[in-house]
Amino acid sequence: MPQGPDTEKPLPPVVVLVRPQLGENIGKAARAMLNFGLTEMRLVAPRDGWPNPSAGPAAAGADIVLEQAKVYATTAEAVADCAHVYATTVRKRGDTKPVLTPEAAATAIHSVSGRSALLFGPERSGLDIQDVSLARTILTVPINPAFGSLNLAQAVILCAYEWSKAEMLVQPPLTDQLPSAPQADLDGLIDHLEVMLEPKGYFFPEDRADATRRTLRNVLTRPGWNALEVRTLRGVLTTLGRRLRN
Repeated sequence: MPQGPDTEKPLPPVVVLVRPQLGENIGKAARAMLNFGLTEMRLVAPRDGWPNPSAGPAAAGADIVLEQAKVYATTAEAVADCAHVYATTVRKRGDTKPVLTPEAAATAIHSVSGRSALLFGPERSGLDIQDVSLARTILTVPINPAFGSLNLAQAVILCAYEWSKAEMLVQPPLTDQLPSAPQADLDGLIDHLEVMLEPKGYFFPEDRADATRRTLRNVLTRPGWNALEVRTLRGVLTTLGRRLRN
């Protein structure tokens, strides 16, 4: 059964850079977009024209975004096909519009049909009042009121990341973890250490020796050592013991 308009997968938002100034910043924004699965960039009256030779190196491989970027004379033309327009700004404006965080905006975009656009202003001044007036919603982030300036790529990456969280992008493994060491290996490590500590008077006084051993065991079992780490620590203890004997 075909899906109805309310059940179709939402379209990714388009990223609209309004009067961007430096080609490097356009490239960095493209890189941030592609990192999180966004590919449609629209440029409104870029100061140095388009294409810009400085954008490619800064994009660091996000060439598909730059190659497909479209240029518009005005912001209104750039968002003419978009039903949901979000203006990114940290400044308060005179008109009253809903204000969302990037996370809330991403949730909203995923819940509606039609194209959505994210507007980003020039590096020096941000969006002007006319640009913001085209948006239905303000998109802003909690930020230090004493220093509320984000560079263009930072602003893009904040919004693109929030969009990506609902897109099931592949999460790299945290680490290539080895399995935890078996209990016998941990017991061997603890026994090894106790044998070295005993002649040094570590378990004194005798009426506290059992409690000290339990504490030592708790410390050594808490990290969840893998077999390689246990063998490494046993090697350290063996080396220390040999040097002490010599």
